Amino acid sequence: MNLQPILPPNNMKCFEFTPRDFARVRDLIYQRAGISLSEAKREMVYSRLARRLRAKGLNSFSEYLDTLESGADSDEWEAFTNALTTNLTAFFRESHHFPILAEHMLRAKGSLSVWCSASSTGEEPYSIAMTLCEAFDTMTPPVSIVATDIDTNVLRTAAEGIYPVDRVEKLSSIRLKRFFMRGKGERAGLVRVRPELRQMISFKPLNLLAGSWPVSGPFDAIFCRNVMIYFDKPTQSRILSRFVPLMKPDGLLFAGHSENFMYASDALRLRGKTVYELDVRHRLAGGRNSA
Repeated sequence: MNLQPILPPNNMKCFEFTPRDFARVRDLIYQRAGISLSEAKREMVYSRLARRLRAKGLNSFSEYLDTLESGADSDEWEAFTNALTTNLTAFFRESHHFPILAEHMLRAKGSLSVWCSASSTGEEPYSIAMTLCEAFDTMTPPVSIVATDIDTNVLRTAAEGIYPVDRVEKLSSIRLKRFFMRGKGERAGLVRVRPELRQMISFKPLNLLAGSWPVSGPFDAIFCRNVMIYFDKPTQSRILSRFVPLMKPDGLLFAGHSENFMYASDALRLRGKTVYELDVRHRLAGGRNSA
């Protein structure tokens, strides 16, 4: 007789997930990463963390959260944070930003640099790199790019630069030919960004709530898109105040389509659609500080 495992119906949960459990998760991820989870995220939290319980062989959320808080399994903090981090991204997402970046960098002077502060699986920093290759008409433009993310799993994907073909299907044939290599044999159905692009970018883990950041400015441009929506207003203000001294006097800060930094910082003023520059007082100050 071929016995099949009995699985719970789709609407049944394998683990009890109490309001207190959810409140503890919200407190822990806020303390760890500044992410403010709404009540609407309860099912998402259950789904993602239930996988961690199974992986660790635990029987309850309270047991899992006790383990985290005790510090008995320090590696699990990374897995916990990775599980609750959203990584929706695409090549040339919010495409209106990239011509602005190209024009700005062509006018900039001195050593040129860009910081992508939430790189996810790499589509954003590689889009920045492609834009600058096109702007300077070379595969080795005079620009360095730092790409960071709190999620170490997506950083590994980003550093490899390997993607399914359907992730690049909206790119033009010219860009595909210039910037990607198609996989063959076992790699069929995959593409990889060309080595020149990968060499332009330094990938580093970074928590925007950390006391120090492993980056140093000043930057000609900082991309912080679709990240601030997960933070409350006080956290947004603290992060923006730390961006300001890392920007060149004429530097640009790129935000996500649903984000508004005007209410979080008086050091920035709107230059264009979700593009910010330093207020004149801060431009005149223009000093370089480290974060």
